[in-house]
Amino acid sequence: MKNPIYMDYNATCPARPAVIEAVSSAMATVGNPSSVHAQGRKARALVEEARVKVAALAGARARDVVFCSGGTEAANAVLRGAGAASLIISAIEHDSVRAAADVANVPVFILPVDESGVVSLSRLGELLADAPAPALVSVMYANNEMGAVQPIASIVELAKEHGAMVHSDAVQAAGKIPLDMAALGLDYMTLSAHKIGGPQGVGAVVLSPLAPLKALLVGGGQELGRRSGTENVAGVVGFGVAAIEALEHLADSESIEELRDSLEVQLRGHANDMVIVGGKAERLPNTSCIALPGVKGETQVMHFDLAGICVSSGSACSSGKVKSSHVLNAMGYAPEIAEASIRVSLGRETTETDIAAFVKAWKTLYDRTRGE
Repeated sequence: MKNPIYMDYNATCPARPAVIEAVSSAMATVGNPSSVHAQGRKARALVEEARVKVAALAGARARDVVFCSGGTEAANAVLRGAGAASLIISAIEHDSVRAAADVANVPVFILPVDESGVVSLSRLGELLADAPAPALVSVMYANNEMGAVQPIASIVELAKEHGAMVHSDAVQAAGKIPLDMAALGLDYMTLSAHKIGGPQGVGAVVLSPLAPLKALLVGGGQELGRRSGTENVAGVVGFGVAAIEALEHLADSESIEELRDSLEVQLRGHANDMVIVGGKAERLPNTSCIALPGVKGETQVMHFDLAGICVSSGSACSSGKVKSSHVLNAMGYAPEIAEASIRVSLGRETTETDIAAFVKAWKTLYDRTRGE
């Protein structure tokens, strides 16, 4: 298909033109950033310049940014390297956090969410009182599937009362809402470049100045001994450019939110049995999780793909078996909703024409399934 309509920004964001140019230029630069000769110093300068830019996006010091291969490695590095005696993770965390917790070899406690997808602060207090110290609380800043934004400041305040550390997976929040790690008092924040228009395969752990981090990867002692391996210079450079552009264009989220709201209003006006998952919570401005009871999420994705529209399903496939979304299950939705959702995520290139095309295709699917 020549020009598909892309509405899957939460999966990956199209690379920004300035990023492509910067990555290409960096790839033409010869030098290992650990080498002491002139070319090595030039490569090192590129890495450190990018570190400053990523730190600005996160609201942190440059020296506290640790580059790695992406959000998954970053989450694993924190959950397995913070030195926690126990973990408290929300029920709607990304699979990278859930899987890292499973192999951390410490007690894991699950923090429930309400019907809007927001964590229970009262239950967090109870878990903190019971969990072996020091505990690490891991709650994503904003959910990747339905967009609910969590009360991170309140979570940090409560955790500190119990001497616990706090990690927030901010992969989806970055570039969509303001981040200020220092003001929030977070111990760890994790980021991924390709979610903000940077290259795939590069991310970062951002630490508070005193937060411990035992290296997940050892060998050469790069990144101040916190992550070994020659830095991905071109990827890191692209990450830095994407971080600054995302920071400079945060205000664009207002117009994106207007498009998202328009889409939802039009769907509600056509059908009274569809569900906007997490619609009553504070959400990311670009994200809508839409459930159409009776129609499997993967069926909807295929319908939109044939219409030239890229969206994601709220269900995941593993070894050929369709599983309900763990996020919607945790929110208390019945299987007929949890298995019938799609995620629509908008971005900087989304237009009113794209919204109209999506609404038209959705109405066609709805009418067909309802025999109208």
